Amino acid sequence: MADEPAGVSGPARPHDVVELRVHGIAAAGAAEVLDQPNVQQVAGDRSAGFYRPRPGCSEASGPSGATLEAYRWSDLPSGTAVRSLALLFLLPFMLLNVAIWMRPGNSASDAVVRSLCRVLGLTLTALYVLAAVGVALDLVAWQCMSSSACLSGRSWLSWLGERPTGLRLAVLALVPVAAIVLIWWASTRPGRSFQAFRAPDSTVSGHPLSTVGQWDTEPLVGRLRSVHIAAAFATLDGSLLAARAAQGTSAITIVLAAATGGVLATCVALLCTPPLIDRAPTNRRLDGAARLLRTIAVGLTVAVGTHVLTSPTRWQEGGGLPGYGSTLTWLFVAHAGLLAALACALLWRPDPQPGHPPLLGLGALATAAVAAGLAVAFSAELVRRVADYLDRTAATSQGLVPRPPAAYTWAIYGFFRAALITLVAASVVTVISRRDRSRAAAAIVAHDFPDPPPEAAPRLRQVQQAIVRARFTERLIPLAVVYACLAGLSAATTALDLLGLYPGDALERYAGVPAGLVNFGIGMGSYLIAATMLSLVIGGIFAYRTAGFRRHVGVLWDLATFWPRAAHPFAPPCYAERAVPELVRRITYLVESGNAVLIAGYSHGSVLVTATVIQLPPHVSGRVALLTCGSPLRRIYARLFPAYVDDDMLHEVGGRVGWRWLNLWRDTDAIGGWIFSAHRPDEPSTVTGPAATVDRRLRDPSDVVVPPSDSVPPPIKGHGPRESDEPYIEAARDLVERLRKPMDPGPHPADPPARQ
Repeated sequence: MADEPAGVSGPARPHDVVELRVHGIAAAGAAEVLDQPNVQQVAGDRSAGFYRPRPGCSEASGPSGATLEAYRWSDLPSGTAVRSLALLFLLPFMLLNVAIWMRPGNSASDAVVRSLCRVLGLTLTALYVLAAVGVALDLVAWQCMSSSACLSGRSWLSWLGERPTGLRLAVLALVPVAAIVLIWWASTRPGRSFQAFRAPDSTVSGHPLSTVGQWDTEPLVGRLRSVHIAAAFATLDGSLLAARAAQGTSAITIVLAAATGGVLATCVALLCTPPLIDRAPTNRRLDGAARLLRTIAVGLTVAVGTHVLTSPTRWQEGGGLPGYGSTLTWLFVAHAGLLAALACALLWRPDPQPGHPPLLGLGALATAAVAAGLAVAFSAELVRRVADYLDRTAATSQGLVPRPPAAYTWAIYGFFRAALITLVAASVVTVISRRDRSRAAAAIVAHDFPDPPPEAAPRLRQVQQAIVRARFTERLIPLAVVYACLAGLSAATTALDLLGLYPGDALERYAGVPAGLVNFGIGMGSYLIAATMLSLVIGGIFAYRTAGFRRHVGVLWDLATFWPRAAHPFAPPCYAERAVPELVRRITYLVESGNAVLIAGYSHGSVLVTATVIQLPPHVSGRVALLTCGSPLRRIYARLFPAYVDDDMLHEVGGRVGWRWLNLWRDTDAIGGWIFSAHRPDEPSTVTGPAATVDRRLRDPSDVVVPPSDSVPPPIKGHGPRESDEPYIEAARDLVERLRKPMDPGPHPADPPARQ
């Protein structure tokens, strides 16, 4: 932590109230959060820190009467250049890592879901290697270098073209080796900036959410990394040995193949045993075993490369790299099988509880399917584009055009089909649900503005449309499940490649679909994937230079990297591993210095502060109040992460702060919403007890007519501005007054029992 300037490090005065604001995604800066032009950092570093108005400012205290302070964490996830590349290459790994946290709170299937997500992640690592193998070994070393037409005019390839096939394969195998080393190196760097933020000696909550930021994830990530690196090298070994075996097997080939299979089987076995992977950080023996497996795989790759290089058998060239196409096909079939098994594990509930919808927890299936689908699509497009680049029209008549495996063609067509059907389904759902959403929106507008003047009719329609759009969020999970089913079906249909069937010919022969229409879909799918990849790169470049891009592109990234790496070690690091312990430390310091603290969390910041409150010791949380605005806790997190955000956790947070908690929400907000009850001020609450006092619904906009002091009507804020709003100021004042009252000396509410 940075040294705090003199006069600013401690509270403004003893027994004061500090209003600690935690921004949401894509905040521009601490000055914007504090609504003050002159601020300075009092703790933290360049990546994340705490800020206050500069000493001597006339408005060091906020409108609530509390001393202002802001925690800025927006630079923790990544920098601009890193994020632009990672959005493309790490997106599938990141999504799969999120999927493992979306599992339902069902202890009977918890281990199965974790194992399936991790094995699926292992197949994504294998696919990453196979894409490099497809480019370097299949297209270049095997197909292009066997064709004089392909080598013509390419001096950077022709120098190796006349060499023996074994030498070409051994030399160009360095390309996938470099790809493995690159991602290995990249996955070890990010965690270093969080090493100073480790788990405390003990925890104060037994709820699963308290593990975020509290555990030391480096041993877990290190074990996963060793397993994935071992599997990556074994995948490369298998590709080389399959090509070697097609020329005739030998005793050495058989031994090396058996060793490669043993390494892969060991990797899968380890991932299917969660108690081993998730074991305590102090278990150094398991860490050593994982590193030993990785070392064996690296040594095996050296042996396989040497065997391929020195084998005296003549290579029979022609077609694609032997065994490569079938390996891809079986990998895609494995994707389909793993997704089907994951669906069964998520849907199976031995003790169904009332009030739990069937789709609860299926976010894990949808996210995993999207991760696998994107990984397959990106790999297929990469190999296809390289094949197009190497294509020479002069070689067409000779049949020597480099061609990717047909499995990639099936994958591209499947991606296009899944995207098209999901888009059609979304359009249908939009049209069908619009009547209900419009009816609900009309009732809300009529209640908020009962007697509007005639000139307010256009504005009323705009407000109603804003509510209609905001209420579409609840339809996204079923649509994601639809895509998951289609993605799994697309992966399963690639098994037809084992029969030697091409998509156009197969669908025309057995389904009556014209081959021209299928080929058109393949071409459109390829362009769609290329456009997606280009959009990710462009979005990443502009995400942290333009506020508009930042609010849209950064959402997915910051939401996903909130969760620790538990399924895939090559996913981006978890910034909550630093942000939550840092907030706990700062709040504890402020309270123990004689202050009370009002924690104000906006949007995703409300998730950070909730995870913080649940980890505060009782003597600290008794001097804390909580203000959340635009919070996605109930609307999004409770649906997508039911094991970590549920009623027990929310009630525990309320009890820890003595129910000094207010949540502000609007019907026009497409992200945030109510937490305990959606009642309006003039309606009875749907819950009882202190939870009924938490939610405050805000009318949006404040009016639909132009005020005398302005030329336009008040804006529709939706998920927009917050700290300068009068309702926010009133809520903050209310909580500050509660904090300044004598504290109730009663006992702290008992923590719920620990969950497994």
